[in-house]
Amino acid sequence: MEVRRAARAGFCFGVKRAMELVLVTAGGVREPIYSLGPLIHNPQVVADLAGRGIWEVQDISQVPAGATLIIRSHGVGPKVLSQAREKQIKVVDATCPFVGRAQHLARDLTAKGYQVVVVGDKEHPEVHGIVGWTGDCGLVVQNPEEARGLKPPGPVAVVAQTTQPAANYRAVVEVLKQSSEQVLECNTICDATGQRQSAAIELAGQVDMMVVVGGANSANTGKLADLCRAAGTPTYQIETAAELKGVWFRGVQVAGLTAGASTPEWIIEEVCERMNELEEKIGTDENVSEEVEAVEAETEVPEETAVDAGDSVEEEAQEEGMGDDVEVKNLRHGEIVRGVVVQVGQDEVLVDVGAKSEGVIPIRELSCCDVNSPEEIVKVGDEIDVYVLKAEDNEGRLILSKEKADAEKAWVTLEDLLDSGEAVEGVVREVVKGGLLVDVGVRAFLPASLVERGYVEDLSKHLNLTIRAKVIELNRGRRKVILSRKAVMEQEYAVQRQQLMENLAEGHVLSGVVRRLTQFGAFVDIGGVDGLLHISEMAWHRINHPSEVVKVGDELEIMVLRVDRESEKVSLGLKQVLPNPWDDVETKYPVDKLVEAKVVRLAPFGAFVQLEPGVEGLVHISHLADYHVAKPDEVVSEGETVTVKVLSVDPVEKRIRLSIREVNREKGGGSSGGGAGGAGGGGGGGRQNRDFQPKVPEQENAFGGATIGEMVGDIFDEKK
Repeated sequence: MEVRRAARAGFCFGVKRAMELVLVTAGGVREPIYSLGPLIHNPQVVADLAGRGIWEVQDISQVPAGATLIIRSHGVGPKVLSQAREKQIKVVDATCPFVGRAQHLARDLTAKGYQVVVVGDKEHPEVHGIVGWTGDCGLVVQNPEEARGLKPPGPVAVVAQTTQPAANYRAVVEVLKQSSEQVLECNTICDATGQRQSAAIELAGQVDMMVVVGGANSANTGKLADLCRAAGTPTYQIETAAELKGVWFRGVQVAGLTAGASTPEWIIEEVCERMNELEEKIGTDENVSEEVEAVEAETEVPEETAVDAGDSVEEEAQEEGMGDDVEVKNLRHGEIVRGVVVQVGQDEVLVDVGAKSEGVIPIRELSCCDVNSPEEIVKVGDEIDVYVLKAEDNEGRLILSKEKADAEKAWVTLEDLLDSGEAVEGVVREVVKGGLLVDVGVRAFLPASLVERGYVEDLSKHLNLTIRAKVIELNRGRRKVILSRKAVMEQEYAVQRQQLMENLAEGHVLSGVVRRLTQFGAFVDIGGVDGLLHISEMAWHRINHPSEVVKVGDELEIMVLRVDRESEKVSLGLKQVLPNPWDDVETKYPVDKLVEAKVVRLAPFGAFVQLEPGVEGLVHISHLADYHVAKPDEVVSEGETVTVKVLSVDPVEKRIRLSIREVNREKGGGSSGGGAGGAGGGGGGGRQNRDFQPKVPEQENAFGGATIGEMVGDIFDEKK
């Protein structure tokens, strides 16, 4: 009898990883180690672990404070981890990375407002853990029939127990789409499960009988046995070689052997040896014929049933993506194949490429640039292309390189981009002398002068950023690639500038960023165009330098004052979007009101004082004092604070006439009519003089808006 073993059988990646973690932990700890539930669904392995000092408990309350606890590959909810921290329990997390991904998705999607639905077995510990990460808000359905009863409000996200058949998951998703407007599919099924089931179905079609090895309570082992039976092949599920019966092999020419994900290699080998021994015994023992006939009668499959079952299994295999391509790949040096990242370690990455075992990518083969941690490049579940460096090294391992696979593709792509002038995307990996090293599949150099449109003082701010740049020089023989990000930014800037100039109009209010200051104003970036904000348009009051109002980097709301499309110049205004202090000046400064003001400048004919920023008034020389004043600086000085009386307000002409003399007279107990009249027109000697107030607009710049009457003052005052 020939014994054939399925291409995929035994420990899956998650269980293998958990066992390795447990054994390493057990070797470094003398005290008892605890496992929350059976580490794997295999009694023999659990018994072996107990002999090594690893004890199974059902609840974390049974774990002493400060002890070591193994989290099995099925994972747990956050409450268990929180309880462990409270008891200062050292946790060794052996959660399968695929299960961990499902947990993190459930947590993140719940936080985003999704109703998480888990497709799986309600009683399975893996499902309990996933639901725990939703804050116990997740819903569990086992099949499409249960999903039909759900009508969750709002968006729905569907995750899966990692060992679920893909066909069942998709059927549940389709049902939920009928009752929910938004359904997000998050297929968290482990590929290894489908591959193992596909290999078992394929083998069952080639043999006379099947033996499935695994724990009696193992869900994935039971599923394997069901699929083999459904294929019309007599199938027996066992835990150990001792359960094999010789009568099962009577008349069998070819026997098939597969095992569940929790079955260790030593048990599979024992079963295989025992199967060969039983075949030899059956060939010489004539007393087993009656037992054989009884067993055959029990396991006989009606012809119609066998055909139907075979068809259904074939359909299910096709639906679950289990095509004919399930053979173990024989890889050769130099091949480039696609695989899935199944483990990310400190200095290497494991990738499933369909070979006998997972391939290894050393950290130095992950990228063309130096990498501190593999997690910077890949994460569990990523599909990547890899180059076969060694089909088998001294330790029998498959050695792969992501860097070489990326390089092979990158050189072809870079040559095309150099010809077309299009940009390439890459990640900045290092800051070196004179520029940056960028990972574009191969190592490329980006000179500091070509990083941005202007000078860049700190290149480190670009580290780990994904950037777009043009290929400006390429030499594959010398492995030389030179990039220019500035070329891309200049191109983008030109497009933005053109679009902006076409859409700009006077009176538009825009947002902008101050880029640089000059003595006469500031240049403001309004989205691809630098407009000039002149110093005279920055504030309603007089300023000496733009830095009094703005600084580089300020974000401003400004108004477009003028647009010159031919010369591409834009004039901007800031004060136009600010309140005009002259709008309510009559209300704030009524006639006869006494106000504290600051002397801002002196003129031959008087002193200008500031009532508030943007509002100035004139104290004529004749109103500085009760006596004759030859020069204003005899009475006041710039920067001095004085009390003034409002004589008149003209918001249209933006003039306010003030008097210090009237304040002094009021303090002295009275005032002369001539003085008061002088405030109104420059003298109190007669009506003609009071009414005569000629305006000289042309002199506004020179004399601050003063009239001739204000300048000549009280020369007609009869009392003088």
